[in-house]
Amino acid sequence: MFYRQAGDFKKSYREDIQTFPLRQDRWAYYALMLVAFCVVPFVINDYWVSAVLLPFLILSIAALGLNILTGYCGQVSLGTGGFMAVGAYSCYKLMTAFPDLNIMIVVLLAGLVTAMVGLIFGIPSLRIKGFYLAVATLAAQFFLVWLFNKVPWFYNNSASGQINAPARSMFGFDVTGAEAEGPARYLFCLTLVVVLAWAARNLTRGRVGRSWMAIRDMDIAAEIIGVNPLKTKLSAFAISSFYIGVAGALFFSVYLGAVEVGEVFGINQSFLILFMIIIGGLGSILGSFIGAAFLVLVPVLLKNIMVGWLGWPTDIAAHIEIITIGGLIMLFLIVEPHGLAQLWRITKEKLLLWPFPH
Repeated sequence: MFYRQAGDFKKSYREDIQTFPLRQDRWAYYALMLVAFCVVPFVINDYWVSAVLLPFLILSIAALGLNILTGYCGQVSLGTGGFMAVGAYSCYKLMTAFPDLNIMIVVLLAGLVTAMVGLIFGIPSLRIKGFYLAVATLAAQFFLVWLFNKVPWFYNNSASGQINAPARSMFGFDVTGAEAEGPARYLFCLTLVVVLAWAARNLTRGRVGRSWMAIRDMDIAAEIIGVNPLKTKLSAFAISSFYIGVAGALFFSVYLGAVEVGEVFGINQSFLILFMIIIGGLGSILGSFIGAAFLVLVPVLLKNIMVGWLGWPTDIAAHIEIITIGGLIMLFLIVEPHGLAQLWRITKEKLLLWPFPH
């Protein structure tokens, strides 16, 4: 078999704990990055950018953020859509207030604003947890959507209540606005995804990540051994909100270009991101990407089959799509409650021991 650990020697502890300790994994990662950066931008069309690649990349960032909070720190949140709205509206206000500010800086600043808002709404986690914390974050979701709808300052007193992204460019290529091209938008989002995923991986493998997991597994025991619950929970809320805010800013400025908060960042968006990390795998960086790919690709595939090939009416196809995705979610949770990332982990372990898997 090609997938083998024998002969892959480690000469130091640093080599043994690296993200991809197996040579095959490193080769596969480098090949994937090479294709993603150097091949895909030259072969994709506008349909692939708008229907598949941009939603996958942006929602992967949101799933990473929620997985940090829920999967690694054990703090349940149903306010992801509201925090994405904070990132979107922060991005809009920064773009209109500072026309010359680089779009990359705008997106990161929008994430920082969302992190501060996340800190405020994370304070109840110091006293409540589980179902009660989920209800508190759900209240934050409805409050934030109501706030952006009712305060005209957030949408610059627009009569329609809609915000529109001004044109911005990176290295001479438009990434927002009507003239933005698909490959430029794709590369902009891909760069952010790679950097943020690398940062999340290192955070979860270090002291901060171990503190999150200690709080998740048993908060009382974690406090006894010296983990500060105040610092740990608030750091999880802040970093998670930063990722979700960046995703919201990209969703508004690079992907959609125009947003009305109630339609785009409602409770359905919060549940969508939550389903992504449940299907992909809680407490797994890879699971965030697998879950995002599953919930982005499956609806596109079903729509193409039912509407494009079979010629069914779009309303019937939409209902069948919801039923099918719901059934697949239940099936995966029954077969493997720890998500698709766990299935891949088990498969890899069997390949390493082939032909004698246990």
